[in-house]
Amino acid sequence: MCTKGTHHLSPTSILVASASGVVNDGNAKVGHEKLQNNGYVVFNRPWAFVQWLEKATFEEEYILMAEPDHVFVRPLPNLAHGGYPTAFPFFYIKPAENEKLIRKFYLEEKGPVTNVDPIGNSPVIIKKSMLEKKFPTWMNVSISMKNDPEIDKTFGWVLEMYGYVVASALHGPPWDLEVGKNFIIHYTYGCDYSLKGKLTYGKIGEWCFNKRSYLRGPPPRNLSLPPPGVPKSVVMLVTKVNEATANIPGWDTF
Repeated sequence: MCTKGTHHLSPTSILVASASGVVNDGNAKVGHEKLQNNGYVVFNRPWAFVQWLEKATFEEEYILMAEPDHVFVRPLPNLAHGGYPTAFPFFYIKPAENEKLIRKFYLEEKGPVTNVDPIGNSPVIIKKSMLEKKFPTWMNVSISMKNDPEIDKTFGWVLEMYGYVVASALHGPPWDLEVGKNFIIHYTYGCDYSLKGKLTYGKIGEWCFNKRSYLRGPPPRNLSLPPPGVPKSVVMLVTKVNEATANIPGWDTF
């Protein structure tokens, strides 16, 4: 999967959203109410960003939110167009099909439910000034959704993604739709193929690369490349992982 958005040629500096030396309180909270041991660790994402913007100091106008499983295959320009952020469309985020639940937060007077975009919070390029308005809403909506049994059951693990898209719709503006080329591979699912290069979806392949195989430690250097016939994107993914591990000092000691 790759980022989509309108190509913006202006040379605006972008800050990659990371810890930036700021240590955050790991407990998501609203006011004085802390949510601990709720089994949904993803709350720490919006809560960490709220704290980060409060504590961190930086001059960049735009922020890129990305994750460890986003592999850059070529340099990423600033795809945001002025006040229009750039985001990725996720096929499993379906606001229109869950209108009853979305309307609990995005009321009818706000506009059609199609204003709630089927995106996620990462990868996203967005103005810092927009994030400062959006992040508290993202956190509060996400926690309110978690406290609603029907929404919690329906949205499950991607609940805070729905919190983000509702916050985005409430604060606007929408995201742009297209960009001519791709910049990021997001390796969400396992890559399973036979030795003849055939996808074995739902079954561990004779050749396999799955990030979940390395929950207890990093992947080794020099992963075997996919067999002939596997899509170029998979070959690029493994090549980039090998390139990174070969150039990170002390990788074998992690």
